[in-house]
This record gives sequence, C-alpha cells and structure tokens, in this order.
Amino acid sequence: MFEALQNMDATHLNFTEGGLFILNITIAIIMFGVALEIKVSHFIDLIKRPKPILVGVVSQFILLPLATFLLIMAFWKNFTVGVAMGMILVAACPGGNVSNFISTLAKGNPALSVSLTAIATISAIVMTPLNFYVWGSLYSKLGPWANNPLLQQLTINPVEMFKIVFILLGVPIVIGMLTNHFLPRFTEFAKKPIRIFSVIFFIGMLAILFANNYDHFIRHIAWILLIVLLHNGLAISTGFGFASLLKLNSQNRRTIAIETGIQNSALALVLIFNPSIFPQGLALGGMAILTAWWGIWHILAGLSIATIWRNKPYRYL
Repeated sequence: MFEALQNMDATHLNFTEGGLFILNITIAIIMFGVALEIKVSHFIDLIKRPKPILVGVVSQFILLPLATFLLIMAFWKNFTVGVAMGMILVAACPGGNVSNFISTLAKGNPALSVSLTAIATISAIVMTPLNFYVWGSLYSKLGPWANNPLLQQLTINPVEMFKIVFILLGVPIVIGMLTNHFLPRFTEFAKKPIRIFSVIFFIGMLAILFANNYDHFIRHIAWILLIVLLHNGLAISTGFGFASLLKLNSQNRRTIAIETGIQNSALALVLIFNPSIFPQGLALGGMAILTAWWGIWHILAGLSIATIWRNKPYRYL
C-alpha cells in the first residue's frame, strides 16, 4: 500500500492554466450560489438558538481537523506525505454546497443546515488557512516524514493562503448576499438553477481531470478509495457523535453529521492547483487524487445515508 501511495505522491497531474481558470470560475459560481441562501436571520438565529449552530461549527472546524490528524498519526506507516496533507486540507475546508439538499433528503433540520453552511462558509475565510497551517505544521514536526522534501515544500504561508481563500470565498459571498438583499425576486428565481448548475459543472470538471489523468487515477483507485471511505466515515461519525454527546435531537444530529461529512472539495482542488500557494511543478498527485475522490465519494455517501435516515423514525431526547 505505502509503495503504491508513494508512486501516487510523485505523480505530476496533467492540469493546465486554462483548467485552473475554469475551476476558479466554478468555485466562484458555487460560492455565489451558497451566498444566495445566506440571510441576516441566520446570524440572528445564532444569537437566539446558539447551541446547535455552535456544535456544528465546532464539529466542522475543530473536531474534524483534530480527528483527521489523529487518524493520520494512527496510520502513519501507511499514509504518505501527499495523502496526509490532502486529508488535512479537505478537513480544513467548509461544508460542501450539496449539504443542504442532502440534509433535507435525510429529514434533518433544513434551517440549521442553511445556517451552518452560511456561518461555516464565512468562517472558512480564516479557519481554512489557519487549520491547514496548524495541523500541517504539527504533522511536519510530529509525523514520521519530517525530512521529506515534499513536506517542506507543502509548508505554506497562511497569510498567502488567506488572500486566495478571501478572493475565492469572500468576494462571491459578498456579491451573493447583496444580490439576496437587493434583488430578492431574482434570488428566488436563480438560486436553485445556480445550485444545480454548480454541482453539474463541478462534476464535469472532475470528469475532465479524470479523463486527462485516467491512468493515474485508475492505478491508485483501490487504496485511495479505502482511505477516503475511512476519512469520510470518520467525519460523519464525528458530527453525529458530538451532537449526540451534547444531547441534540435526532433531526439536528443528522444535520450536523451531514454538514461535517460533506466537505467543499472544489475549494480544496482550487487551492492545490494554485501556484501562489503551492509551487508550480510540485508533485501534488497524492493531494489532488485524494481530493478528487473525496468530491465524488462524499456525495454518494451522503445520499446513501440520507436515504436510510429518510425512512427511519426520529428519536427525541
């Protein structure tokens, strides 16, 4: 397994500047669509009913990165630098844009889901660079591959990453919220088509990435799918377990589990291929392939769990 993942780490994927530009446009559209759902009332809800929202935010931005780091250290003999840093980056990202749909399908709490998406997306402008820097730095000091050249090159400047994340998330969010406030009719008309379009467009981008690097993806599919399955299962379990520990009702538990388990892998891919963060020519195969598989698997896992929960009665405490 380790030798196969080492070969994957050393892979230089075929991804052009044009592809990166299209991916940047995709993430901008995705975040604009998310922002169309954000209202001031979501932040008022945080003040009125803070517990479920705070549980969700802590689960996503504190417990998931911590749990990811512990998983990496538990299997340090099996995970290479690229795979480990890819897992840390995915865990540092906010929730994915399909989490609201999946939460509704699972008979979760749609209002809580939208509020968590809103707050997590805005928080990610700071928390994503911070988490990647903190846990990546800790891995570089405590992990077994401290002298690995790739690890040294993957140690990024959090300020530079903050600038990129602010542009990718902050600008579309501001425009989307202003559109929501000043053009409510257009917002109601546009938000569903934009959400659908963004998901289809992202899947299309993944398909192109797969097509251009088919041999690399297929060669490593068995091990990387196992790692993604473990990581995603850990994410969902972390959200559900933490919400259960704090005695939230079943509806909120489902929602927080989904919000923690559905990650914005599109943002992670944009960051991986951004030359301002990671040097051009760097072998990022491990990070990119893991992130791309995450983008597919978390949707399949989310839909599967939602289908099971949809037909299961609530248990209120």
